[in-house]
Amino acid sequence: MPEIIKIAPDDPDERLIARAVRIMEEGGVIVYPTETFYGLGANAEDEEAVERIFLIKGRDAGSPLPVIIGSEKELALFTEEIPPKARLLMREFWPGALTLVFRASPRIPVRLTAGTGKIGIRISSHPLAAMLAKSMAHPLIATSANPSGSPSCTRAREVIRCLGDRIDAVIDGGETAGGHGSTILDVTVDPPALLREGAIPSVLFQNVFKKT
Repeated sequence: MPEIIKIAPDDPDERLIARAVRIMEEGGVIVYPTETFYGLGANAEDEEAVERIFLIKGRDAGSPLPVIIGSEKELALFTEEIPPKARLLMREFWPGALTLVFRASPRIPVRLTAGTGKIGIRISSHPLAAMLAKSMAHPLIATSANPSGSPSCTRAREVIRCLGDRIDAVIDGGETAGGHGSTILDVTVDPPALLREGAIPSVLFQNVFKKT
């Protein structure tokens, strides 16, 4: 069974966050709560950890894995460019459930991008996901903690039931909001292309662009 780490989102224990980060920095895979569902987390620059995520989920090799970062300053490290419209969207919707797809920098593992040369990135508004990302020296993988094709999980016990000992630790931060996963928008093209409708309605994006 995975290690269970109970952390209250409204009063997080930094020592427990550090414990979870240490597990990932040592190549481990954890589960943690986000704004919508529980996610699988690992060091996105660790190729073995990336491969473990694909195996744990049974994920198709052609499907990239998105990541969460701790601040906008980190974007320059992991992307080749930040288009102007991406900056507008970031200003309006980050932190939040909007994943923006950028051209990936050479330091991002090809396996993570599934050979697309692109990487989905967001900054989370969930306090525990945000603390994890800020505490790591690498991007945090952020894919739903469930086998591919199965329902996403809103409780830690659901994740344990479906993934069991395939993961190293679970941060139990209580029930998450559920609903829809993050909205995914490709900003490598102009106008940005909607790849997945999610928690943030795409109709709001046009309102942002009209402000320019």
